[in-house]
Amino acid sequence: MPPENDFGPGLFPLAAVNGSGPDPVDEQLALIGEPTPVRIPAVEWASWLANESVRARYWAKVYRTGSTEDCWFFLGGISSTGHASFRAASRPGRTRRGTVPGHLYGYQLAHGAIPRLGWGTDSPTVCHTCDNCQQPTHLRLGTAAENRAEWLARRRDPGSPLADLRGPAGRSRAIGAAIRAGQERGESEAEITARIRVAIAAGRPLSLW
Repeated sequence: MPPENDFGPGLFPLAAVNGSGPDPVDEQLALIGEPTPVRIPAVEWASWLANESVRARYWAKVYRTGSTEDCWFFLGGISSTGHASFRAASRPGRTRRGTVPGHLYGYQLAHGAIPRLGWGTDSPTVCHTCDNCQQPTHLRLGTAAENRAEWLARRRDPGSPLADLRGPAGRSRAIGAAIRAGQERGESEAEITARIRVAIAAGRPLSLW
């Protein structure tokens, strides 16, 4: 593992899995097992993005509202870092190469395949602005160093999702459970929004002010 201050290339850092923050290392997050190197050519991403069946499976797992201001939450598998874990394709072996971070798939649906994703020192990084959703307007391309600096800044904010007492995975799973409960009861978007707010508030740290 590279040292903590190594700002090399990467999208999904091993350090994030271990809870110490986003050290930029080429890693592929998975629901189980150890992260493995990302080596997915743009042409393969493009085939997954163009596949109607894959797109349909992705959208079936995303809770969307009509506003681009709202977060869009993932209802499927959640990795240990709280990221959506989406099976874009089945691949044999232990690498789970076809299982990718959901927000990465969603970002590219909106903006097209990113060339040489996860390769080399010139690779772009998909940066969050909210740390917990699939909304393309809440994601942007940046550098690994920018991604780490922004993560550290948000980590110090007690109102940030990164301050949730349940950890990022616990938070994401709690929100997903709240949305599914509302959907099963046929609730309106406003009612489900209220459930999401309650689920988010349950993990906020105590404050004296």
